[in-house]
Amino acid sequence: MTVIIDYGVGNLFSLAHSLRSVGAEASVTGDAGEILRADHVILPGVGAFGDAAAKLRATGLDGVVKAVAERGTPIMGICLGMQLLLEKSYEFGEHEGLGLIPGEVRPIAEVIPADYKIPHIGWNALEIVRPHPIFKDVRPGDCVYFVHSFYGVRCGPALLATAEYGAHLTAAVGRGNVVGCQFHPEKSGDVGLKILRAFCEWEGTA
Repeated sequence: MTVIIDYGVGNLFSLAHSLRSVGAEASVTGDAGEILRADHVILPGVGAFGDAAAKLRATGLDGVVKAVAERGTPIMGICLGMQLLLEKSYEFGEHEGLGLIPGEVRPIAEVIPADYKIPHIGWNALEIVRPHPIFKDVRPGDCVYFVHSFYGVRCGPALLATAEYGAHLTAAVGRGNVVGCQFHPEKSGDVGLKILRAFCEWEGTA
């Protein structure tokens, strides 16, 4: 069972539909017990980092995510969910993240040209920095769909992939059994479905 964590942030049912379309058994839940029993866990998210982090803490699901990580269960963060996996964010203040992957969240405005639109919305090619099982079916030039104004920095060896939008922006990160995608696999057509399928097949070691 692949569980999508419901903590009041994001359109979760399109993600569940995408998972089922690749043959995965998927559930949307905020129940701690069900999350802890899952074979694979996805942390989604859209909106502001501080609000999402507060909702995770208020529901007690921050501790559940950390417990899942400690068990070795494969976890994927998507978009804001990826950012929450990092150590901290500087989106409208300073906010603590889950700290499961090294790095922090900064505005893309700090690094992209002034005439580039924010948020970054659209299709960009993935540039794989380090091979990972979730990218086993991704080919050079394959594009995925982004919607974001902030991105991960200082991720060190956890950096898996970048995408070019006036600068090389972090597109994916991973450490141990935890991975994160800044892009939306569920909105990325066949390429995104391949990534979701690979995640559901992954046993948590890279």
